[in-house]
Amino acid sequence: MCGIIGYIGNRNAIPIVMDALRRLEYRGYDSAGIAYFTEGRIEVKRCKGKINMLENEISSLNISANIAIGHTRWATHGKPSDENAHPHRSGSVVIVHNGIIENHIELKHSLQKEGFTFTSETDTEVLCHLINKYSAAASLENAVRMAIKEVNGAYAFAVISEKEPDKIVAVRKESPLVIGLGAGEFFVASDVPAFLSHSKNAIFLENDEMAIIHRDGVFVTDIAGNPLNKNVATISWSPSMAEKGGYRHFMLKEIYEQPRAIADTIRGRVLPEKGEIVIEEFGLTKEDIKEIDNIFIVACGTSYHAAIIGKYMIEEMARIPVEVDIASEFRYRNPIITDRTFFVAITQSGETADTLAAMREAKKLGAKVLSICNVIGSTASRESDFIFYTHSGPEIGVASTKAFITQIVALYLLSIAISKTRGSLSNETASELIEELLHLPSKIEHVLEINNEIFNIAKELSKAKDFLYLGRGINYPIALEGALKLKEISYIHAEGYPAGEMKHGPIALIDEDMPVVVLAPSGKLYEKVLSNIEEANSRGGTIITISTSHNEAIKKLSRYSVTIKDTNEYLNTIAMTIPLQLLAYHIAVLRGCDVDQPRNLAKSVTVE
Repeated sequence: MCGIIGYIGNRNAIPIVMDALRRLEYRGYDSAGIAYFTEGRIEVKRCKGKINMLENEISSLNISANIAIGHTRWATHGKPSDENAHPHRSGSVVIVHNGIIENHIELKHSLQKEGFTFTSETDTEVLCHLINKYSAAASLENAVRMAIKEVNGAYAFAVISEKEPDKIVAVRKESPLVIGLGAGEFFVASDVPAFLSHSKNAIFLENDEMAIIHRDGVFVTDIAGNPLNKNVATISWSPSMAEKGGYRHFMLKEIYEQPRAIADTIRGRVLPEKGEIVIEEFGLTKEDIKEIDNIFIVACGTSYHAAIIGKYMIEEMARIPVEVDIASEFRYRNPIITDRTFFVAITQSGETADTLAAMREAKKLGAKVLSICNVIGSTASRESDFIFYTHSGPEIGVASTKAFITQIVALYLLSIAISKTRGSLSNETASELIEELLHLPSKIEHVLEINNEIFNIAKELSKAKDFLYLGRGINYPIALEGALKLKEISYIHAEGYPAGEMKHGPIALIDEDMPVVVLAPSGKLYEKVLSNIEEANSRGGTIITISTSHNEAIKKLSRYSVTIKDTNEYLNTIAMTIPLQLLAYHIAVLRGCDVDQPRNLAKSVTVE
């Protein structure tokens, strides 16, 4: 949820930490702060608001420091305010923290009885006081070890102390934390983009691991203090991949990156001449696939919509029963899972708390777990039996675009792989499906050429208060996704519905003030969708259709009609998503909304 950064080295830490905070602002942006050493003491600057508010506060100061920690916050405990902003201090100890301390109320009462004073509403302050309490008679790292024995919950944090001005101590449990290794300098961060312009070498901390970071190196231990040998990962992303690249917003840049993201996700994973998927790219063997009796796909938010599309594809191609669950619901019911259940977790960040909890529950019940993920070295990738990386590159905009469409590509590849291995798909059909996928990036390039057309539609609709999105079959989840995108970034109320269900309630909402966006690709359900358009049109709704064929009937019934290039029914879901992304984007911009950082949202939801 929140963003953490720490630096220790020979350069001035202040501009490095401030730059890193800007790169982490997608993780939260209701307040920010920095702590740094100056003349043997720690100075803390923090304030409510985005990073530029903090910059305004420190820009007039002539400061330089070789050690600093910083934080950008997404509020959980306590409203956004100067007092609740991180870093937090207790005596000589200063901390930045991501996560939730579940027993903070109990600990707070105990610490207050011991004379500790609380100045914020946060759970983090409890952790800071505990470390300060134990640091009176122990080194900083041992004080941390003693403190976390008393703490329940999920956390990643970095802590410094005026008593030991040559180190940063960092600990991870259930929240992401990575160590960047530079030339004579070291970083600790919630995510790789924070230090990517300085180093591509990283150590990913696992649960219950601690890093003690000095100027001359990094020492990693378990919580008991036993030394650990950690592999150093090389990050393949270039720093420019995390920049706007001349686009007005990250979201628009990421929409336009989708052809490249699709191509990167396909590359090296298909054998079109044989009609085969390289199943080793999923970490699977043919024996693994043949042992599957049923499949669960679990995800949250946009990834959940990809999961529903995956259900359609797998069941139709492979004829295996598939259940789709929202992760936060899955973990609190009693699903029927056996050791022949194949469990697929979809998470862009690989750190989504509810999805990770669902994965762990499935593994406990005996299922084999595959994660479809975009972030190398993430928790999901490390805890899964199998991993498939989508290779979207960094996605900075909070509202997911390219990560979503590459998740669909991953599920398409998985569906073909399972079907071919189990004999439910012929070589000829598999080759045709793969060939269509190879042509998809160029077709998406053509879809993007209608951007101006979508902008003109957005100008006419930007003042609407409610939208209805309709789709049938495999396009129903695309209707859900279109509605979600509009809600997320424009704050307009929108609902996605199965088109055939419209007459069972939602049709009562339709009048001349209600835009109705209808997905009407060619295919077996086309005539059914056409009837639904007529129903909405007869109630006075403003009809916007996304279609894959020039059809006079659709044009006649629609106020606005957008036509895109046709592909197969599975990949049409991707092609039809692009106009919906652009529509949401342009409406949000026209309404003056913060497209990349919509209110109340964060990119990586690492708490329940």
